[in-house]
Amino acid sequence: MLRIRNAARIFLRKIALSLMLLLSISAIAQANTIVRVSTTFGDFSIELFDTATPVTVQNFLNYVNSGAYNGSFFHRLEKDFVLQGGGYRFVPFEGPIEIPTASPIVNEFQESNVRGTVAMAKIGTDPDSATSQWFVNIGDNSGNLDTQNGGFTVFGRVLGDGMTVLDTINALNVYDPAPNSITPFNALPLHNVQDFVSNITAANFITMNVEVMQRYSSSLSVFESSSGLLLTTVDGGETLGTYSLNLTLVEDQPEVKFRLNGDSLVLLGNKPDGRSTFSDTDNKLRIPSLELNMNGNISVIRNVVLRLSDASNWIFTLESYDQ
Repeated sequence: MLRIRNAARIFLRKIALSLMLLLSISAIAQANTIVRVSTTFGDFSIELFDTATPVTVQNFLNYVNSGAYNGSFFHRLEKDFVLQGGGYRFVPFEGPIEIPTASPIVNEFQESNVRGTVAMAKIGTDPDSATSQWFVNIGDNSGNLDTQNGGFTVFGRVLGDGMTVLDTINALNVYDPAPNSITPFNALPLHNVQDFVSNITAANFITMNVEVMQRYSSSLSVFESSSGLLLTTVDGGETLGTYSLNLTLVEDQPEVKFRLNGDSLVLLGNKPDGRSTFSDTDNKLRIPSLELNMNGNISVIRNVVLRLSDASNWIFTLESYDQ
């Protein structure tokens, strides 16, 4: 018990220190905004072009911060061309529903639509019609997308080895649920499809959740003090499955507690190395390695154990960890 209390005190002291550090670095120029996209086939991060395309970036962040993209799916895959999402969620027993959109924004085309860039989708006859939908350029599309309809506004780029995730999705089969009709789903990427006609569920879609991050990290499990977010990938065994998810630090508690964000769960189609585990026999979440980002001060703790202490509210309490 003493070890648990000491661990909690150290963890909280680190969080308090991060707030002091935030004040001390407030005058330092900030880099471009980073968002992390968790998908069925892994995570990738996007650096947003805050200065070059400010209207487009703010529009995108409005949707991100409202949670509009959480639980949405990629609804269009044109092989070696683009992967598009941001427009729809899949609701069980109801099917795809549109994400509510704000007013269209002005076109800000500047950067070229080369491989790995992220751009806004829009109506073909109106340059200033982008709302919530966006796409990743799987190939070098500068030859046509830079000149069509005023140019498609590139507002970010995929970082690190993130394109390996996009290439995995690009290799999936695409389906057309209504081949004789005009729908937005005539190139729908799906996985683990047994019977497309009668047995499609939410688990077959390539779903996503999008969060703003303080910095780019390729680590599977990350805690950021600025937002209180803990992101990880959890293997719950054959019964529960493997999910990408995040939890939020619960403030004003004598112990270190996190609340699972239910809309952040993305059912994975693979099991990455270094993933966390959850056992329903002892209700413990075990994170083998957790990267702590205390406003730019990076450290790693290992063998983190969180116990599901309040199942009705999905609250986890820190039990122990190793330095």
